[in-house]
Amino acid sequence: HEKGAMDTVIGLYGETVEVPCNNGAPKPKDLFITKWKYDNGDLLTQLKDQDASVIATNQYKDRVSMAENSSLLIAAASLKDEKIFTCMVVAGADISEYPVKLLIHKAPTGVEITALAAELEIGKPTQLGQCTAPDSNPAANITWFKNKKHLVADGKGITISSKVKVDEVTGLTTTSSTLQYTAEKGDTDALFTCGTLNALSSPVSFTVTYPTERVSLHVISKGPLMEGDNVTLKCKADGNPLPTSFNFHIQRKVVKVENSDSYTVTDVTRDSTGEYKCSIIDNAKMEDSKNITINYLDMSLSPSEKVMKSAGESLALNLQTDASGELRVSWTKDNDKLDKMPKFDKLTYSDSGKYEVVVTMGALIKKASFELVVEGIPVIRRLAKQRGEDGQHKVLTCEAEGSPKPTVAWSVNGTSADESPYVNGKISYKLTIVPTVNLTVVCTVSNELGQDTRAINVSTLFEEVRMDKQGSSDDSDTTKLVVGVIVGLLLATVVVGLAYWLYMKKSKQGSWKTGEKEDGSTEESKKLEEKIEEKLEENSQKVEV
Repeated sequence: HEKGAMDTVIGLYGETVEVPCNNGAPKPKDLFITKWKYDNGDLLTQLKDQDASVIATNQYKDRVSMAENSSLLIAAASLKDEKIFTCMVVAGADISEYPVKLLIHKAPTGVEITALAAELEIGKPTQLGQCTAPDSNPAANITWFKNKKHLVADGKGITISSKVKVDEVTGLTTTSSTLQYTAEKGDTDALFTCGTLNALSSPVSFTVTYPTERVSLHVISKGPLMEGDNVTLKCKADGNPLPTSFNFHIQRKVVKVENSDSYTVTDVTRDSTGEYKCSIIDNAKMEDSKNITINYLDMSLSPSEKVMKSAGESLALNLQTDASGELRVSWTKDNDKLDKMPKFDKLTYSDSGKYEVVVTMGALIKKASFELVVEGIPVIRRLAKQRGEDGQHKVLTCEAEGSPKPTVAWSVNGTSADESPYVNGKISYKLTIVPTVNLTVVCTVSNELGQDTRAINVSTLFEEVRMDKQGSSDDSDTTKLVVGVIVGLLLATVVVGLAYWLYMKKSKQGSWKTGEKEDGSTEESKKLEEKIEEKLEENSQKVEV
């Protein structure tokens, strides 16, 4: 231990302080007496191997004691104990003194921010708050933090001023620090704290206010806007507090909306296309605009109802569209897809049906339809006969075409009648008969517009059986030959009669000497000639049959 050097000991306020003697060195072997004293008097003494005796009569009387290692113990330390205490040791013939300087420290009892600002306005210097560190020794140094980052006074946005107050009774110091702060936009959620070396305040945050610098208009929709949609306009501002009222400019009209930032335009049309704006009420310059396009689709079809037409006529289709975008057109007939728009230059029964056109553009869909009915007087396209598979009957088939659906009438009764499905104006009727004599069968088809008739000759099954034995069928060459022979005999008879008549005519002309005309005879001759010619023609037709 260097002579003249002084040790310093720091004790805590209110605690028991230990002041070491000779820096805690062991007691000398020839120790005689140990004494603690200070400027104003003695505190206590201790003879070798005896207990220490308190000799102080003032404030230290009940607060001092000596430890086993000769250290001075002072209970309930206060700032008044900050002085030099000296330990005097007498050993043999030597007397040594060891002075010690005692300092009493105390941390602030608590650090807190008071006098908080109601809010911070961007760009405006504002007293944010006052940080207080009470009852400390030595006086506390207060530091401010924003988001745990040390704030340093710069004379611009940050100004810090401090003041110190000493308690007259305790001597303890209360330090106050005031922060004047100019807020920035990023300070909205910032946490401010203050503290000393040993204590930190609870964090505080502030509402940061600032005027609106930017307005943006938003169009809220699920997709492209179509006629009939509702369109919601939302006006967003970046000010704090946020503006609560806005002006919406809707097609040259201004709509004021209070306590809301939205406005809905209902049931828009193509005329709603245009520029829309919104602005804050207290500053019309703070605005934003958007161009809104409303998509539309118009479609008309002619004809659009039920159409009655006759077979062979034409029908003009007229489809007109008007839209804001690209269209897709599809046709169906009786729910079956068509490749393209139908064309009716010459109507047939198969053209009858329900036609529908669907025009789409995005989510917009328009439909139109018409029903086409093609009518016509029934016409028999084919009348045929054939023998049944068992050879016991004949089947007549009468195929007809017409609309509305023709009905059939046969000139004979059949054992069973049948008809095919009526498709595209065509129908087929069948009649099963067992002819016992040669017949001419007539098929008559009719509807409300008219009728058609056709006949067919049907021979008896007996005659066919006889002919079959000769190896021929219903319409065999042998049958035709027999008919031809019969007709030939008839013709021969007529020819003989004709030759006789011509001979008689020439005889008469030869006997007429006077050359007088006999009108009556001539007229009778002409009539006879016509009858003969008709007979010949009729016989020739029978040969064809």
